Amino acid sequence: MSDKLSRRRYVAGTGAALTVGTLAGCSGGGDGGDGSDGSDGSDGSDGSDGSDGSDGSDGSDGSDGSDGGDSGGSAADDVPSEIDEYLTDARQYDGTIMDYTGQDEVTVAVGAGDVGFAFDPAAIRIDSSTTVVWEWTGEGGGHNVASAENSESDFDNGETVNEEGYTFEQSFDNTGIQLYECTPHQANGMLGAIEVVEA
Repeated sequence: MSDKLSRRRYVAGTGAALTVGTLAGCSGGGDGGDGSDGSDGSDGSDGSDGSDGSDGSDGSDGSDGSDGGDSGGSAADDVPSEIDEYLTDARQYDGTIMDYTGQDEVTVAVGAGDVGFAFDPAAIRIDSSTTVVWEWTGEGGGHNVASAENSESDFDNGETVNEEGYTFEQSFDNTGIQLYECTPHQANGMLGAIEVVEA
């Protein structure tokens, strides 16, 4: 499981994506430079335009939001008020909800952020019958996943775990708002929420 986490970090990390984009742009410019030995030197300047392609790698910033999910989602501003209020003091919550509708399974990281006291993404939208997989990063000490008082459903992984790669799965068949927390770090803002919509 740790290999899987490492792979995710590589794919989603913008540093790696920018490096790849920059190298691709440089090599394109380099080819043009060779052309400058002849009258085709102007083609070389066209090659330097290829470095602009590295700007395109900025699009991978969208994948940052999908760090918790295998196949990614898009950020949406229309957060239900119940979720927005619940996550007011939550870590990793920026006022948006990640839209994962249309997917059968979504992964949320447990122990995300600078000190490992966050769920990532903190807020997600899924279709009914979608399975949410919480996967522990091993950061921030022992964590659990437990539904909060006003959650539409009751769920709990049953124990506090600090082992990297540990997972807990829950399917949500009914529509509604699911609120949850890490009980030991609830006061530190380790909160999460799910909006379940009709498939």
